Order: sequence, then C-alpha cells, then structure tokens
Amino acid sequence: MRRVLILGGTAWLGRAIARAAVARGAEVTCLARGEGGGVSPGSRLVRADRRDPRAYDALDGDWDDVVEVSWDPGFVASALDALARRAAHWTLVSSVSVYARADVPFADETADLVEPTDLDQYADAKVHAERLTTARVGDRALLARAGLIVGPGDPTDRFGYWPARFARGGRVLTPRTADRSVQGIDVDDLADWIERAGRNGITGPVNAVGEELPLAAVLTSARDAAGTESETVALDDDTLLARGVQHWMGPRSLPLWLPPEAHGFSRRSDAAFVASGGRRRPLSETMRRTLDDERARGLDRARRAGLTLDEEAEVLGR
Repeated sequence: MRRVLILGGTAWLGRAIARAAVARGAEVTCLARGEGGGVSPGSRLVRADRRDPRAYDALDGDWDDVVEVSWDPGFVASALDALARRAAHWTLVSSVSVYARADVPFADETADLVEPTDLDQYADAKVHAERLTTARVGDRALLARAGLIVGPGDPTDRFGYWPARFARGGRVLTPRTADRSVQGIDVDDLADWIERAGRNGITGPVNAVGEELPLAAVLTSARDAAGTESETVALDDDTLLARGVQHWMGPRSLPLWLPPEAHGFSRRSDAAFVASGGRRRPLSETMRRTLDDERARGLDRARRAGLTLDEEAEVLGR
C-alpha cells in the first residue's frame, strides 16, 4: 500500500490532501499538534510538536511521498534532517509569492525569485524552504507554488467575503474591475493535484494556480450564487485608498483587489500545472461551495478580511 506522510494534515489544505490520498487507497499519516482540527477520516494522527527535537521519532519506515505544508524554516529543516533519506518523493507546498516581480503577466517557473534576507517574511521563508528542500532531496522534490487558494474552510476570508457580502444584499462596495484578474484554485482541486503529482512522480517547480479570470467575472459569479437583490457601487483606486480601504486582504480591505503594479500576481503561467494533470472545476461550482460554507459559518461573523457593514457604509457615505 502506498504510504503518504503529511507534515500538518489537520488544517485546511493539509486535511484536503489527506482526504484525497485516503480516497485513492493510500495509508495516510498526519504529523501535527492536532490543534488545527481533526484529521480526515481514514488517516492516522501522530501528535507531535515540531519544535521538539524528538518530534519525528514515532515515524517508522519509508514513505512514498512526504508533503510539507509549513513555511517555518526550523520545521522545514528538521523534517528534511529526519526524513529526507526515507522519502521516495517530497512535496513542498510553496507559493507564487516566491517571485521577485508581480508586474509581469504570465511569467513561468523560470522567473527570478525573491532573495531571502528576512525569514520572518512569508516570501523569503518560502524561497528558503525551496532551497533547503532542493539541496536535500534533489530531483525527488516537487515545489508546488500554490496561487490563491479558495473554497470551503478558507481561514483567510478573502474569496468568501464576496459571496457572503452579496448574500447580505443592499449596496455592495466594489473596486473598479477593469484590467484586474483573479487566479483562485479550489482547495480540493489543489489537493487532488498534489496527491496525483506525488503518485506520478512529478518534480521541479510548478505554478499550482487557478484559471486566470477577470475580477468582474468573479464578482458577477458571487452575486449570481447569492441570488439576492443588490446594488453594486464601484469606486476608483484613489478614492478607496483615500478613504482608508486596503488592498487584497486583512482588516478594512476589499479582498482580491490588487494595485495596478501587481497585475502579474494573479496572472501566472499555468502551463506546467495543466501539463502535469492539473484540473479545475468551474468557478460557479467553487462559488456555490464557498457560499454554502459561509452560510454554515455565519454570514454575520467576524472576518479576517474585508469591510464590516459599518465600515462599508462609512466609505460609501463620504
């Protein structure tokens, strides 16, 4: 039986990878503290704190694939020290944030990377993790450079903000959408590809990204999924920034809205992903799944990204 080890596996993407591997008959072990939630049914949890030098002692035998989801430099290094020689294939979940430039549309995996100088920064730490992994695992390593991950369970609240906001109705504030794109990949599509790539021995860097779509089409899909009457009010960039609205994510933001100079960030080449078997479901399906999850979690809950209704009214009312 194929043996898969996921370093993590109790949180969002890791759990989805475990679910995909179990569905294909693998013996799946997840090494984690177990604080992010339970493991997917059919997989085994080994509880361990990866800050402990003995964290990997309970893992025996060899592995057909080891999947690393962390960007913590210490975790990445200690896992490689303990397990690299016992892994036939090693998957590092990296990010398209590793690229030095965000202003070049359709750049592929050969584009220049950030030079890691501050490992407390996400992009720097991911580049460092890639270099550590390549140095230790060599041609057995897949560097899965994930783009924007979306779908049910998203802890960042970026994508889900929009169907949830349209579902609440009323006047909906949006940015101007001309020449703006979104490249989200459904978490289960990404997980399925990671499982399949490990099984098929895919290696090297791959931009694991969604289809490039106009931001306008994504907002329309969110409104259609919600099925509520709403008036869309689009403000230009200068007005939004002057009124204290932030780009992309986080508090007081309009999620998925990027500055013009970052127009290449959501337009990465997906050629290697598609060639290696990457599949993506229709946007409408992901949007429905996301909205169902948002309703289950509560449309009025506090969120990690977006505007509150009061903040939105303040911006619109000025």
